[in-house]
Amino acid sequence: MSYLSLENSNFFTLLSGIILAFVALICLRIIVQVRAKKLLQKELAQHDNFALGINYAAKVAVVCGSVGYFFGHLDVFDLANIHLQILLPMALIWTYICVGQAIHRKWILYRFNETQAILKQNVCAALVDSGMLIGNSILVLGLYHWLEPNSPQTLLIVSICFIFLQGVFALDSKIRESRFAKKNQGASLQYNFSLANTSIGIRYAGKTIGLALAIYAGLHSAPSYPDKIVDNLLSVVTHSVFMWFLLYVFSRLMILIVLPKVDIGLEVDHQDNIGIACLEFAVFCSMGYLLINMFSI
Repeated sequence: MSYLSLENSNFFTLLSGIILAFVALICLRIIVQVRAKKLLQKELAQHDNFALGINYAAKVAVVCGSVGYFFGHLDVFDLANIHLQILLPMALIWTYICVGQAIHRKWILYRFNETQAILKQNVCAALVDSGMLIGNSILVLGLYHWLEPNSPQTLLIVSICFIFLQGVFALDSKIRESRFAKKNQGASLQYNFSLANTSIGIRYAGKTIGLALAIYAGLHSAPSYPDKIVDNLLSVVTHSVFMWFLLYVFSRLMILIVLPKVDIGLEVDHQDNIGIACLEFAVFCSMGYLLINMFSI
């Protein structure tokens, strides 16, 4: 029987992970409070800003989840090289997540100011922003699992693939906006986010997280080729697009099974039916997770 002791390297790994998570959470709390320009505890507890609470909770989950994922895939732990072995990779992971979120806010949904809407207690905006934040974290961790950037060459490959996958996110969002406009007499999906339709935010977040999980499945099954940029990009493109296709085909079939003869567009877009939106959220997330496990066999 083995015991956890100060001489056990697992103890130092556990302690390092917890300390890193706590320091990151303190920094996160300060950043959120500065951006909100208000006392965080007052805004959440006294003013009951549910939107800010949802968004803050998603950020806390991403920070802790990414730390746990990283340490769960850490092969060896060397305290002398902690700056190269842990601090630098974690900084890269968080940087890519923030860049992905910035692309989402400034490029994909450029007509909708999520930050201001969240401060105005728009729950729909919080759900949309949180869904993309979680989706980006899944995407970045998938890329880390696929090819660990431990050299300038691999970092370049990961960066190119990251940019392409952000394009997949953008294209998927544009397709959803186009379908929304077609079914709602040309109405803008981004404008409807500002109307605080909670069910639309739930559906958007579910499809975004589901797509991220499908991309993770593609990255999990895609082979990597050391120092070959074109081959790696083709591998990521082929597997990710194929998983994207499977996600929508099988999710549509699952929706027909669990929600027969239900006009989802009418219920979600016009009736603000949160129950229907939650079912669609569950379908896309569960299908994305199913793809990960099916292609891990």
